[in-house]
Amino acid sequence: MNTTVLLISCPDTSGIVADVAGWVSMNGGNIVHAEQHTDHHNQMFFQRVEFTHDGSRDLQFFKTAFGPIAAKFGMTFTLNELPWRPRTGIMVSKTVHCLSDLLTRSRYGDLGLDIQAVVSNHNDSRQLVEAFGYRYEHIAVGDGTNARAEQEKNVADLLDSLNLDLVILARYMLVLPPWFADKWYGRMINIHHSFLPAFIGANPYRQAHDRGVKIIGATAHYVTSDLDEGPIIEQDVARVSHRDDVAELTRRGRDLETVVLARAVRAHVEHRVLVWNNRTVVFG
Repeated sequence: MNTTVLLISCPDTSGIVADVAGWVSMNGGNIVHAEQHTDHHNQMFFQRVEFTHDGSRDLQFFKTAFGPIAAKFGMTFTLNELPWRPRTGIMVSKTVHCLSDLLTRSRYGDLGLDIQAVVSNHNDSRQLVEAFGYRYEHIAVGDGTNARAEQEKNVADLLDSLNLDLVILARYMLVLPPWFADKWYGRMINIHHSFLPAFIGANPYRQAHDRGVKIIGATAHYVTSDLDEGPIIEQDVARVSHRDDVAELTRRGRDLETVVLARAVRAHVEHRVLVWNNRTVVFG
């Protein structure tokens, strides 16, 4: 049996669930998971429907067949197959704990990623990446007035050449220009080492220590042209105290970062994330 996932968002009204369920049945599908959410404040309806079928109808057939229902309710929708193994690029700077976790999970089947390359502005993680058997590309920022722009173009050209479905910023510490972020909207996930929206930008653990916070966190979000303000996919926190210095906050934060990033990537790969109005609905 084949498995297909339908994600929909539309203005809330009566009859949506019944029509969607009827459409699945009429087209030879059997619903195995269904979850929905109504945002009463904005009068919006969101739903994820996972259904199986015999494979005699392809994805394009379902997209075309769903058109009349989508038009009736003013829906935005996507249809995707499971399992999905996206062609993935990972970008990293010097800190490798998130990268190492992603490589390990992918190697042993915990994340269904088809990793095409790891790209870095430093050479620190080459040995780690090549030990896993993956391609490593070192694209540094050179000298000169236009060095940063040239590096960004070289990275963008490489990602384009790899025909990627997903890019993961696993502690990539260079701020991407707006055109870069816009190009990958909805397909690029970043891990930020704070509980956003607190402590945006650089050195969040130092910022947290200076403020005497009692919790620290990590946030995985889609990248947008606004720094660290993209739709949030996953977050987690840990309690800390006045006894914890910056080094201890950093150590504990790294544990959070690896888990939060893995959860976010898994949710994206399983088509459980629906973005609307710079927010997400993440289905279980």
